[in-house]
Amino acid sequence: MTETILPGPRRGSVSIPASKSRAHRLLICSALRGRPRELICEGISKDIEATAACLREMGSRVEIGGDRIRVSPDTGARREGVTLRCGESGSTLRFLLPVAGAMGLTGEFVLEGRLAERPLQPLWDVLCEKGMRLSLEGGRLSFSGQLRPGTYEMPGNISSQFVSGLLFALPLLTGESELRVTGKVESADYIAMTEDALAQFGVPIEKQGWTYRIPGDGYSKNGRGEEAPLRVEADWSSAAFFLALGALSPAGVTVLGMDPASRQGDRRILPLLEAFGARTETGDGWIRVSAGELRGQRIDASGIPDLVPVLAAAAAAARGETVIEHAERLRLKESDRLKTTTAMLTALGADIRETEDGLVIRGKERLRGGKVSSFNDHRIAMSAAVAAAVCGEPVVIEGAECTEKSFPGFWEKLKGLGISEQGPQADRPE
Repeated sequence: MTETILPGPRRGSVSIPASKSRAHRLLICSALRGRPRELICEGISKDIEATAACLREMGSRVEIGGDRIRVSPDTGARREGVTLRCGESGSTLRFLLPVAGAMGLTGEFVLEGRLAERPLQPLWDVLCEKGMRLSLEGGRLSFSGQLRPGTYEMPGNISSQFVSGLLFALPLLTGESELRVTGKVESADYIAMTEDALAQFGVPIEKQGWTYRIPGDGYSKNGRGEEAPLRVEADWSSAAFFLALGALSPAGVTVLGMDPASRQGDRRILPLLEAFGARTETGDGWIRVSAGELRGQRIDASGIPDLVPVLAAAAAAARGETVIEHAERLRLKESDRLKTTTAMLTALGADIRETEDGLVIRGKERLRGGKVSSFNDHRIAMSAAVAAAVCGEPVVIEGAECTEKSFPGFWEKLKGLGISEQGPQADRPE
């Protein structure tokens, strides 16, 4: 699918789908606990559908209707020969691989896109040491064996998803376990989201520093009846694209329904846009961003790697130089995002170059526009749409359907915003 985005700054207001990071976690906890639960999840992406499908294959009942997901817990109905299709979702794979071992399942994960190339060690080594048997051939990861309780160690500087996967899995075991997270911890906000989800479902994990004590049989099997529906909060990673559009618009863009107190790490988009020089206002249930005198800055992206492409698009219009560093993990995402962000913005006329661990961007008053590839990467496609705000010609994005991975309906929401070179102030919510 090809999308043509007209040039010029946007104005108006937009709502944002549910956080897929939060939805993954709530889905898994709902499936492992002993009482049915309904999740309200506005805008169900392909990644969330992948987690739901895997949990269903693992024995839970997961029914999706509109923006509602009804989850009934594991029935233990199937243990051998499960086929878990996780698409390109790294969260689905890394969260559920340890869970499958804790449940004693046998089967395979089917991996698509670049997922088979993304790192699984040292999680792989720890799981094999504790009782699982794993093998990867092409896009199929076979697994068997039963995890044992005990002491687990995991470095914190590879992926927070490894830590989260073990936190989901270890309470399923019959004996007590200890999880020690060593070294520098990257993306600690995402681990905190996992801690919050487990606490919300009554899983009794104790934490001291970066050591967790995890009792066996931690998922409560007590209680009758169905618990109240649970709403999944809006996604700051998705909001970042429209907030950045606001930073490139004199009229501004208003984003509705965001929680400023969210645990999501990508809420840092707001202070980063302010550091560029954008103007921000926050009201009851809305955040509005509009253009100021944008200037380059130095950004440590170690805790916010998903924001790098959209920050680079904003930096392409900021006076002076922006340096984004400590983003080497981006080379193993849906694409090598340092390379593909550079290729996409270069094609539009930006002054940008790669470094070993990041990007250097020298801003221009206006970009040229033109045709770009999404590289089958949802964040590259949406960042190209943001860059159109400062282009002189339309931006044609090939492979635009990839946005369904994280943000269903993105193009419709974008086209719902007005285009104005200057224009009056954007309407604020009543």
